[in-house]
Amino acid sequence: MAEHYSASHKMSDLATNNYRMLLVMSRFGIGLGFGEKSIAQVCDDHGVDIDTFLAVINMLVDDGHVTDSMVNQVNPQALMDFLKRSHDYFLQYRLPGIRKDLVEVLDKSQNSLNEAVLKYFDEYAGEVNKHMKYEERKVFPYVAALVSGRYEGKYSIDIFRRHHDQIELKLTEFKQILIKYYPASGTNELNNVLFDIFNCENDLANHSKIEDNLFIPAIVKLESSIA
Repeated sequence: MAEHYSASHKMSDLATNNYRMLLVMSRFGIGLGFGEKSIAQVCDDHGVDIDTFLAVINMLVDDGHVTDSMVNQVNPQALMDFLKRSHDYFLQYRLPGIRKDLVEVLDKSQNSLNEAVLKYFDEYAGEVNKHMKYEERKVFPYVAALVSGRYEGKYSIDIFRRHHDQIELKLTEFKQILIKYYPASGTNELNNVLFDIFNCENDLANHSKIEDNLFIPAIVKLESSIA
């Protein structure tokens, strides 16, 4: 069973034992250099809601498992801020970075195939952008209104839940195309990009788990409290 982290655990132990949590920390606005401080101390230093932070990291280290108490401890505004930073990371940094590296390593002798590869990736990145922009345009303003105590009844988080696509699946397909059908002349360069794609795929899957297993249930709870 995965270790359950509490406020008294050292933040350095969390980062060392679960290196993927470094991405979670950055999206909460937490940088490195926390020394021997506990999770509670570091969160306090950065103005981060400790309960929301613990809910996110414990869900992820336990492969998406959540309890009612974890959902109850989530601060909707804090989690929404975290998701907004996650969107910025994917759209402004991660996906453009992968595309840039992909262009650099594609075999110049495979021009027609290169065009198809880049077209597929751009279509995927466009789908991610569409998905996340919808959340920012429709879901987040709705949640912000709920947080401020307003519930108009014209929308509900269940609408988002029923149309919440698994945006990492098309990236899985793209990865398989490269592995099975791209005749690269070298190995290290393209493999390094593939490694980044694997990591991005995992990261996007975790992003979806946070939305499905923590964010949506927390907003359902918020809706029921003010409807």
